[in-house]
Amino acid sequence: MKKLAVAGGVNLLLGVPGVVPCFLVWYVMTNGPLAELGWTRREPTENDGMWLWLVVLVPVLTLFGLVWGLLNTWLSRRMTAAGWPAGPAPYWTLCAVAPLVPYLTLVLLSL
Repeated sequence: MKKLAVAGGVNLLLGVPGVVPCFLVWYVMTNGPLAELGWTRREPTENDGMWLWLVVLVPVLTLFGLVWGLLNTWLSRRMTAAGWPAGPAPYWTLCAVAPLVPYLTLVLLSL
């Protein structure tokens, strides 16, 4: 259980800089595909087009995804080598949810 707490803490800390990619994904989705479907309204001052946002979004997401993936693969292998008995499902579920906690906390605080 201690090892899972360490992995959760590492991913929670990784979620702090992960607020930036989460916000960028939200912004692009609300001003692009979701606005086209009529589910959201576009930002009135957003008139630069989507190309600029994709040029910003792709490198940021790629960098965050690489750091997240490499770090969690390394932690997973260490936990398996140390005799982690539970299998990969609890570990990867925690690692997928924990980085979202800081972003969702900020969203809830802003309401």
